[in-house]
Amino acid sequence: MDSVEDVLKSKIEKAIPGLKVTAVSDSVIPGVFEVDSNNEEMLYVSADGAHFMVGDMYKVADRGLVNITEQRREEKRAELLATLKSSEFISFAPEAPKSRIIVFTDIDCVYCRKLHQEVPDLNALGIQVDYMAYPRAGMGSKSWDKAVSAWCADDRKQALTDAKQGKSIPEKVCDSPVEAQYRLGQRLGVTGTPAILLENGEIIRGYMPADALAKGLGVL
Repeated sequence: MDSVEDVLKSKIEKAIPGLKVTAVSDSVIPGVFEVDSNNEEMLYVSADGAHFMVGDMYKVADRGLVNITEQRREEKRAELLATLKSSEFISFAPEAPKSRIIVFTDIDCVYCRKLHQEVPDLNALGIQVDYMAYPRAGMGSKSWDKAVSAWCADDRKQALTDAKQGKSIPEKVCDSPVEAQYRLGQRLGVTGTPAILLENGEIIRGYMPADALAKGLGVL
């Protein structure tokens, strides 16, 4: 006899062309299963697979509403981030980091450039900044080519800084991680830049001043 997981996987993938189920697990509601897929949206499915809901599930708690679905997203993001190699980032790190942020960035994004101006302040506060590429205009765009050139540069930190200051940098091509990072950003739910991820999987969408970031990270 097929397991509940197998039944749900088969029914859902047949009902939604292109969807690939990656995991099925119990939800907090008895008889309703949580289904992860290649789509960022979480599915909540009845045990027979006949009914499902798309969206966020909330719990009514003493302190107010708790977004259970976002908590699960954060867990998944943290797991993915933990698998990344340091060589994939362009890192700006203090000697003894107290905390760390992972920033998906677009070289031509105004607020990405504003955030980059504050990297020395973040480093001084003990915060390591690890950059990943997310050129919003996509493959073949000027921003994409700049990102590839920065990640392929001999001095990646200087090239990224120069590019963010509007300076021309030498065009370079190599086996860069830009495409993989762009696709990872999509999987993680990045929809704009800068997107600041914390190691626990929490995502901050948009620019935040250095002192506010430091307070949020508990280093100030």
